[in-house]
Amino acid sequence: MPEAAPIAKADAVQALGATLHLAGRSVDECVAAAKERASDAGMQFIHPFDDPDVISGQGGVGLELLSQVPDLARVVVPVGGGGLISGIAVAVRSQRPEVEVIGIQAEACAPFVASIQAGQPVAVDSVRTIADGIAVKRPGELTLKLIERWVKELVVVSEDQVAEAMVFLMERSKLVVEGAGAVGVAALLAGKLSGPVDGTTVLVLSGGNVGAGLLAEVARRHETQAGRRLVLRVRIPDLPGSLAALLGMISSTGANLLDVQHLREGLDLHIQETAVQLVLETRGPEHAAAVRSAIEEGGYVEATEIL
Repeated sequence: MPEAAPIAKADAVQALGATLHLAGRSVDECVAAAKERASDAGMQFIHPFDDPDVISGQGGVGLELLSQVPDLARVVVPVGGGGLISGIAVAVRSQRPEVEVIGIQAEACAPFVASIQAGQPVAVDSVRTIADGIAVKRPGELTLKLIERWVKELVVVSEDQVAEAMVFLMERSKLVVEGAGAVGVAALLAGKLSGPVDGTTVLVLSGGNVGAGLLAEVARRHETQAGRRLVLRVRIPDLPGSLAALLGMISSTGANLLDVQHLREGLDLHIQETAVQLVLETRGPEHAAAVRSAIEEGGYVEATEIL
């Protein structure tokens, strides 16, 4: 696994009895390290995605979809190295050529579009994405050809869209899905899929290996963007009772105080002033705006950093 692999994923693998080796910063560097290890030890190397047998096995997902979804019209699949979507696409479209198979990549690491245009695998530089499970910098030789033939379209989604999809799945569907598994939902929510199809669209959620810390960070970011979490820096007189008066006024707006912190350095403050950073829970954008207005009408001024 890459050195920055989620702790939850690494721990789960070890708990199942596997010996874990951390190698490099990307899946590509791990593949190179695994090949070297196999050569040195006389072992058989099995590629994680660019292998006919691996692809055939992943095609079992497509066969299950054909048997369980009679009106299957479209399958949306996360794309890393391309093994999963290749197997699904061949299995499904060999029997039902009219079914659309759409691949989704994280914008921060999306080499397939350029590779298809070039007619050969083209590597990308960046692999920094919360969709780490599909952060493959260079497509496989075999998967590139299969995707070019069997997949209708490739779509990319941003980091913010992936994060929103993870929260949506957690809040609405009660599903914990890692970034790599949530890219299909991200594309759907962002309106990046083509118009309605005559039948059922299936989104493949391929993985739940996400650490609690990252999940909390994603949820916290979502709360802020949705206007349900408000962070303010306010200047107040450095006198007894000043903070209590500010908090009393905020309480009257119905906002819930999550955290308060005194800030005395790095801000443009009078010698007899202090600043407080408030983290507030609000009911949405309108309530957050009302809280801001109440603070300003109360004569409080935002604290600014010293440049």
